[in-house]
Amino acid sequence: MNGAEEWTSLDAMGSNLPDSFGSHMEMDKIRNFSIIAHIDHGKSTLSDRILEISGAVQSRDMKAQYLDTMDLERERGITIKAQNVRVNWKGHTFHLIDTPGHVDFGYEVSRSLAACEGVVLVVDAAQGIEAQTLANCYLALENDLEIVAVLNKIDLPAADVDRYAGEIEQVLGIPREEILPMSAKTGLGVPELLDAIIERIPAPKGDPDAPLQGLIFDSQFDQYRGVVSSVRIMQGTMKSGEKLQFINAGAQHEAIEIGARMPVMTPLKEMGPGEVGYIVAGIKDVGDAKSGETVTTANHGSTVALAGYREPLPMVFSGLFPIDGDDFENMREALGKLKLNDASITYAPESSGALGFGFRCGFLGLLHMEIVKERLEREFDLALIATAPSVEYLVTKTDGTQIKVDNPADLPEAQSINFVEEPFFKISIITPSEYTGALMDLCQTRRGEMQKMEYLSPERMELIYEVPLAEVVVDFFDQMKSRSKGYASLDYELSGYRKSNLVKVDLLLNAIPADAFSTIVHRDKAYAYGSRMCEKLKELIPRQMFDVPIQSAIGGKIISRETVKAKRKDVTAKCYGGDITRKRKLLEKQKEGKKKMKSIGRVEVPGNVFIDALKLD
Repeated sequence: MNGAEEWTSLDAMGSNLPDSFGSHMEMDKIRNFSIIAHIDHGKSTLSDRILEISGAVQSRDMKAQYLDTMDLERERGITIKAQNVRVNWKGHTFHLIDTPGHVDFGYEVSRSLAACEGVVLVVDAAQGIEAQTLANCYLALENDLEIVAVLNKIDLPAADVDRYAGEIEQVLGIPREEILPMSAKTGLGVPELLDAIIERIPAPKGDPDAPLQGLIFDSQFDQYRGVVSSVRIMQGTMKSGEKLQFINAGAQHEAIEIGARMPVMTPLKEMGPGEVGYIVAGIKDVGDAKSGETVTTANHGSTVALAGYREPLPMVFSGLFPIDGDDFENMREALGKLKLNDASITYAPESSGALGFGFRCGFLGLLHMEIVKERLEREFDLALIATAPSVEYLVTKTDGTQIKVDNPADLPEAQSINFVEEPFFKISIITPSEYTGALMDLCQTRRGEMQKMEYLSPERMELIYEVPLAEVVVDFFDQMKSRSKGYASLDYELSGYRKSNLVKVDLLLNAIPADAFSTIVHRDKAYAYGSRMCEKLKELIPRQMFDVPIQSAIGGKIISRETVKAKRKDVTAKCYGGDITRKRKLLEKQKEGKKKMKSIGRVEVPGNVFIDALKLD
């Protein structure tokens, strides 16, 4: 590229350089929107094309999943964290937020929508409406956001624009003529989408002279700069260098730097209503800048906090224990920093006889649990063991008191329990009609009850079931995908608690309970779980100098047993010929020794046994 060409391209980007680094923006020229869709329908690819077409990123610097900054996101090809960026198009400023698609990260989506006036709903032109498409669309309607519907991947041979445009019109009520065909991969139809955003999505409202109100919708910890928070200005003006008041935390910090991601972090002098950017205020205490926090000026600021967000309810609980006991404090610190970036994690310290000290963590789903464990290991250099996932039960005791139990070890004795309630999920499965039978069978084997079944189109159906959360959490998603050859999609929400016939199954090693293996299951499935775990542990536990009985029990009743046979020395090897009583005497002596060892012996269980035994089949 020669000098003249370079200047021309910079001129085309011109507006990307902040105007004198900070004068007020005209509000009617701002558009704030999120991109929402089912997983793998092309959100991140669309973000990439918008960045490229608007000139925010030069073609030579372009890479796939540009906004996905985590290695994990790139490896798995999924978005885990919502990301925001500012781009310019035809004299307008867009604040774009790319959101995750997987149901476990729905909380990220709901937070992002609070910072927007509209959404771009992306639907795959080869697959049509999926379960998460519906869920995210309803979420946008709840927030009164303008929806711009797009049919993506029209370049695919399997794309059927007419059919799926009709489906969107029928199911979501968006007129067919308003749906834009597009290919995010090739860039076809993207400029038209950007024009439609200007036309259809309303400009933000707000008074630049009112007291400052800014909503923090995401934060992350930078080890050099402290907490970096993403903020949407609702009212007033935020200036660089002024003292800020964090209303909910009751803390004051100086705005060392404010600015916008373009996508490089670019400092600005001030931000007015409707603008989305970041704040660096030298915050070291991670509790001061949580998601949902309201920021105002320390002098003459607002006294009213913004509504913020509903706290997410953790669905799945698991114990995370450091393999090296000395890492406990490091783990506590790591969880605090990670919670700042992912507000949906909950954690509390716990101890286990087998695994030592660790934390009982709550997650939104199994993928979320897997991602959090992997992020802790990668970003904070920890080696962790995760116990089997469980859910939160409501236990009503015989004296009328009610307690919540998320750890099987905390379940009271059977005689003091009146009844136990477990959480139920309302699940929505969208599937091609030929797989309906296989999926109904799956839901019924998982104690599901059918609520509704309807045709979305002649070829596609929606099944709605109520299923206990404990049955969904382990491998329901994998089973659903394999039975439908990958075509079915799933969305779920908590529907409440119901009474169930639940029991706690304990695993005993040499008559001593191993609390890490305890679990709460339905009575009908208790025997199968107990015998499966006994068989598994028999293979994994190394042989000792004495017989090790492995038993599973409900209360005081043993329901299955396996034995790890003792190592044995051939004590009769030196006897050749002679009377049988000599051999018998030696064997009896050995037997007595083994018996004595068993009474005082302790079963040493290596750490890897826990990892292997708790792996899901």
